[in-house]
Parts: sequence; C-alpha cells; structure tokens
Amino acid sequence: MAVSGIGMAILDLQGRWVEVNPAFERMFGYGAGELVGQSALSFVHPEDVALSRRYLQDLIDGTLPMLDEQRRYLHRNGEVVWTHTNVAVMRDGDGKPVYLLLQLRDIGAQRRAEAQLKSQAEAEHAAYDLAMRQLQLFADAVAHDLRAPLRSIESFSALLAERAGERLDASERDYLDRIRAAAARMGGLLSALGDLSHVTRAELHPRPVDLSLLAEWVGAELQDAEPQRRAEIRVQPGLDAHGDERLLKLLLSQLMGNAWKFSRGRDPIRIEVTGEHVDGRLRLEVRDQGVGFDMRYAHKLFEPFQRLHGPDQGGGHGLGLAIAKRIVERHRGRLHAHSQPDAGSVFTVELPAVAPTEERS
Repeated sequence: MAVSGIGMAILDLQGRWVEVNPAFERMFGYGAGELVGQSALSFVHPEDVALSRRYLQDLIDGTLPMLDEQRRYLHRNGEVVWTHTNVAVMRDGDGKPVYLLLQLRDIGAQRRAEAQLKSQAEAEHAAYDLAMRQLQLFADAVAHDLRAPLRSIESFSALLAERAGERLDASERDYLDRIRAAAARMGGLLSALGDLSHVTRAELHPRPVDLSLLAEWVGAELQDAEPQRRAEIRVQPGLDAHGDERLLKLLLSQLMGNAWKFSRGRDPIRIEVTGEHVDGRLRLEVRDQGVGFDMRYAHKLFEPFQRLHGPDQGGGHGLGLAIAKRIVERHRGRLHAHSQPDAGSVFTVELPAVAPTEERS
C-alpha cells in the first residue's frame, strides 16, 4: 500500500482513518501520519456528508456490497478534489465487518478536460445554430425579394404569348418559351428554398402517421400532375411511423417525386413503397426503375444544390434530397440510397415506428 500510486486508506467502523498511504496524503495535502484518527466525513464535500454517512452504514450492514462511483472531497486548502472512489468492507472469518478499504483515483484533470470539451462543443453548436439562423433569414429574404419580379416575368411573358404569339416566328417563340421555362425553374428553386428553411425550423408535432396513406396520396398527386404518363405505383399497407405528418408527407413527396422525375422515358413508370417494422422502428424503401446513378458520387447525393443528372434526365434544383435528409434527421432517423446506372434506385429511410418513451409520459 505504501508504494501504490493510487490513494489508499483503511477506515475503522466509526469512519476514522486507521492507515493511509503517501499517495492519499499527497492527494489531500497532508503530511505523513497527520490523517490517522481523523473522521473521514470531515473530508467529504458538505453537500455529500449525509449521503456518505448512509453509504458507510449500508456497507457495514451489508446492504451495499461495494461502492464504486465518482465522489468529491475537500483538499486541506479547501479546494474540491474529484476522485473515482472504490470502497469495500474487510470481514473476519465469521463474516463480521472489521475495516473498510478505500481506493481513490484523482480524476480532476479528466473532469476539467471533459468540462472544457463540453464548453467548446456548446460554443461551436451555438455558433452553428446562429449561422444557420442567419442563413435561413437570408434565404427567406432573398426568396421574398425575388418572388415579386419573378411573378412579373411570369405574368408579362404569359401575356406576351397570349397577345403576340401568332405574330412571333419560330425563333422568337423559342426565346419566349425559354424565358417562361427559366422563370418556372426559378419559382421551383424558391419554393424548395422555402421548404428547406421550413423543415429546418418548424416545430415538430409528432403523432402516429399512416405512411401508406400518405404515399397513396403523393402517388395520386404525381399522376394528376402528368396524366399522360402511365404509372404503376405500388404501396404496401400498414406502414406506420411516429412523426410530424406534414414533414413526413413532404419526405415522401421528395423521394417519390425523385423516382418519378428520373423515370422519364420509362413506360410505364414503376415506383414501389415498401417497408418492415423492426425493434420499434420502420425501415421504409422507395424503389424505382429509373436512370439510377453511380455510387461513387453517392456522398454528394444529399448535399444542397448537388445534381448527379442534368435537366435532360430529369435533374432539378438539387434541393429535394437535401430536404428529405433534413426531415429524416429531425426525426432521429437515417436515410441512405443504393443504385446502379440505368438500373433504378432504392432510397431507404429508418424512422421511429412508435412514440419514444419520454413522449408517452
């Protein structure tokens, strides 16, 4: 015990020091032999004295086999000393308690490092939140300021097409069509920016959600928007999750809309929405037979404004999958994809299938 680098001590059943090693004495700022005979409770932090007294009695009575936890004590100079404390009872041949053996390891440096890391993480998180709020406010302001002139472009180009369409030659009509198409793309981008801002800031209202019903709804919307396209959309019944219904519908709109866009040229379009429940979670799959993508670029898939395909293959503004991922993250879920070029894609979502315990109480 004398040569141990860990603070070690022996207590009698009245809680007085019988023997302590040099490491223990150094830990609390005492010289050789100064601690013997003193009460151990006088070293305990004042807020922990009552609990320590109860632990001591429970150890002696045998209702507490051993103590193993982080405890705080007082140094001779009054400073707090944090230790990892182990206490066990030494018994005689008849099983009667004789002494208590303590082992203390100073964890002050460890706790200071943990506190510093926690403070640094909190500061970084606060800075990130502030940057995100500022970015969202900027995006909202830009979207708002652009909508008014965009509406003017759309309105006047439509009016021009109506009033002068017959007098325009082929090149002029092509120019006008390009203006209207560009305005429509800009409108879609502004709407997507609004969706991204909304899913990042919106307060969640979690409840049981029938994703099968929502998927049927989204499929009908896609078909109604382009009735000339033949489609086979199969939705497995009983896909129940727990989350915000509005955001989960937007999630399905993004994933199924993505499948629809990148199935151009397929006749019919085939989209499957299936899933299974495992350990309180729903594993949902949205599968298509579209153009697919190269998995070498999968790491870019969910980043804002990243496009793996051009407009001729259905590529859009590059925000849809970023919106989907943010919705999944806010539901403490996971989203990933698997694909092969010209062989379709599978997007897999993992979501809570039942309410978390804390939300039920």
